[in-house]
Amino acid sequence: MEEYKLTIVIPVYNEYDNLNRLTKTFKNYLQNPTLASKVLFVNDGSKDNSLELIKEICAEDPRFTFLNFTQNFGLSAAIKAGFDHVDTPYTGYIDADLQTDPEEFNLLAKFVDEYHLVTGNRNKDRKDSFVKNTSSKIANGIRRLFTKDGMDDTGCPLKIIHTSYAQKIPMFKGLHRFLPAMILLQNGKIKQVDVKHFPRIAGQANFGLLNRLVGPLMDCFAYLWMKKKYINYQVKDKNC
Repeated sequence: MEEYKLTIVIPVYNEYDNLNRLTKTFKNYLQNPTLASKVLFVNDGSKDNSLELIKEICAEDPRFTFLNFTQNFGLSAAIKAGFDHVDTPYTGYIDADLQTDPEEFNLLAKFVDEYHLVTGNRNKDRKDSFVKNTSSKIANGIRRLFTKDGMDDTGCPLKIIHTSYAQKIPMFKGLHRFLPAMILLQNGKIKQVDVKHFPRIAGQANFGLLNRLVGPLMDCFAYLWMKKKYINYQVKDKNC
């Protein structure tokens, strides 16, 4: 039995039209990954037929597994649930819309020995609308101002994190925008790597202008509160 090193968490909300293409793309990636990988779908209360198709995919290929929520809890909850159920040394994250390429996990994997979180940076190759690009740049600027994480594109849905760090992140709604900052709170090291970006072909984006700008600003204040209260400790010895 193959010893997996990386579990890639894929939140799914009404992505039925993307799932077959996503699965085909991942099967190509899984043929020769730098880190032996498997996939964990997290169905976030989809109202289309995403769950049925996910079950078919997982039944046909043991490298694909799933979690199914009782209702729609949101992206941060889906990511948190994925992190909680990972049993490999490394945790990956990618969106189901294939606007980033699974093959580039191999690019991020080159740096996992030195860094506790490696994230993509789409800013040199964004394929989104002017409004979406502009709002993302403003939101990232606001987050950098508050978090001092030095990241240009914290929202890039292509990441690898050491699982021991990912599972200690205290999630709240909107925290998916602060994953690099939360690794820094654990005294971890972070790195961003330029990656390709593609236009969305199918499905519908779940975030609009309002929650790209107002939501991140509100979340920044929540982050500052958490930073002040955050407990970080290291055990020197134990006999238990």
